Order: sequence, then C-alpha cells, then structure tokens
Amino acid sequence: MAEQGNGAANGLAQAQAQLNLQRIYVKDVSFEAPGVPQIFQEQGQPNVELNLGHRSTVLGPDVHEVVLSVTATCKVGDKTAYLAEVQQAGIFGIAGFDDAGRDAILGSYCPNLLFPYVRQIISDLVQNGGFPPLFLQPINFDALYAEQARRRSEGASAQPLNA
Repeated sequence: MAEQGNGAANGLAQAQAQLNLQRIYVKDVSFEAPGVPQIFQEQGQPNVELNLGHRSTVLGPDVHEVVLSVTATCKVGDKTAYLAEVQQAGIFGIAGFDDAGRDAILGSYCPNLLFPYVRQIISDLVQNGGFPPLFLQPINFDALYAEQARRRSEGASAQPLNA
C-alpha cells in the first residue's frame, strides 16, 4: 500500500512544472569610444539611445539558452561619445509547462532575471571609459512580452485564411 502511495506521489512530482537556472554568463561585451579624448571637450547635452533585444535557443530537451542584448549609444551633437554592447546569457531548465507558459518564461521571466547583470556591466564599462556612470532604469519585461504577444495575435488575425 505504501508503494502505491509513493508511486502516485512520484508521478505527481514529475508532472509538476519545473524551472531552474543552470548558468549565467557573459556571451559578448564591446565598448567603443571613437571620439576620445576630443569628445570630452564637446559642449552639449549627451543623448543616450538604448536598444534592447533577446532571443532563445533550444539546447536540448527542456533546456534553453536565453540571450539578452543591450546596446547603449551616447552622442553629443552628431558625434558618438561611446557605444556599449552587452550580450548576457543564461541556461534555463524549463519542463512541464504548456507552450504559452514556456514562451512567457522565455520572453519575460528570463530576460528580467538577466537584466541586472547587463545593467551592472554597462555601468562599469561606461564609467571605466571615463564617462559619467550610466544607470539603466528597470525595464518591465512582462509589459514588453504582453505587447509582443498582442502584436503577434493581431498579425495572425489580420492574415487571410487559405481555403
């Protein structure tokens, strides 16, 4: 009787959704300051443009790599002061989720987990390059994922059906 109970408990545990972080690492880092040292003499308000992206790759059964890419470009007038690029990656075990749940984890939870690492690296790169520190504001990856999902569903509904 005890064996039946244990078998049922083990089956239930296996059916539960599981998410685990296996590793976080820097995949690529680049810092360029093409106008140094002349850029330090420039007058004007610096303008920082931030580009953000992420991608996921299946590494094996229930194992995914997520790469968060952030590029910060600072210009003073029409001259580039610096360009900082970081690709922060993580390997995640994701099992027992339906497709929508897995996609939400890969598109929202994982980038959210990687972002503090990117923010620290970019801040250090910029400051070590001789510029005032750049502190990236938190990003709502849940809202970004929801907006992407909404656009995908609108695009799919706008597609004509082939008969």
